Amino acid sequence: MGIEKEFIPERLIVGVLSSDTEAEIAALDAMIGLYGPLCFQSSKESFLWTKYYCPEMGENILRSYWAFRELIDPSKLSMIKRATDAIELRLAKNSCRLVNLDPGILGTARFCLATTKDRSHRIPLSDGIYAELTLIFEHGEFKALPWTYPDWASEPVRKMMSELRAGLLGDLRHLHLI
Repeated sequence: MGIEKEFIPERLIVGVLSSDTEAEIAALDAMIGLYGPLCFQSSKESFLWTKYYCPEMGENILRSYWAFRELIDPSKLSMIKRATDAIELRLAKNSCRLVNLDPGILGTARFCLATTKDRSHRIPLSDGIYAELTLIFEHGEFKALPWTYPDWASEPVRKMMSELRAGLLGDLRHLHLI
């Protein structure tokens, strides 16, 4: 029989797609208000992986990533996804999102995204939110899975996640959690 124990806290990472600078700043302010300051913010790059978001967000979409300093209980992922969905809706214009926030949790051995879309490889959490195992840490690096979105599977993002994992390990050691 296993012994139940509290989850080790994890790092909140948000993938950001934006077609409006003001909406992105407002989204960041809202997220900082909910989850505290950032420990990392990537540069912005053109999002060229798919045209899926173009009908809603336009052609000039930028991709960036935010990582939050305060560690979180990973069981809160569903609640966080609902909060990011509410922020997206609040900032939308004419029923079109100007910013898309994809929250996930970075642990020592994996990265999981939250989603509202059910698929065979996604686990129900609560309130219509699913967790998707997106990256796994094996043999000193993050590896993509067959269903991992191409942008998250890219070498630069996997390298960024490895660097964020190193910071997470330092924070967990400092807190005497590992």
